[in-house]
Amino acid sequence: MVIPVLVAFALALLWALMAAADQIRCVDAARAGARAAARSEPETAVLDAAREAAPQGARVEMGRAGDLWRVRVEAPTRGPGVLALTLSAEAAALAEDTVGGAAP
Repeated sequence: MVIPVLVAFALALLWALMAAADQIRCVDAARAGARAAARSEPETAVLDAAREAAPQGARVEMGRAGDLWRVRVEAPTRGPGVLALTLSAEAAALAEDTVGGAAP
């Protein structure tokens, strides 16, 4: 009776570690994309930078809101039933073309 419980606990712990690692990768990918967008790199380069750091199967969106570039990364986790979550992270960076303008 104890062995199946230990196996289930070990599998749940393994899933949690994988989900945490994927969440960290989503955050890193959003930050990498936001930094690339802030440097005024082409949209394809921004998306490539974010996808390279993101977990497999992630969706990347970018957009500009005023002086900020925002990059959002969403990635599905593997798992049965309620363990199949969608992880997400968003990062924003100030566009470099707005820095160093004339003083008011």
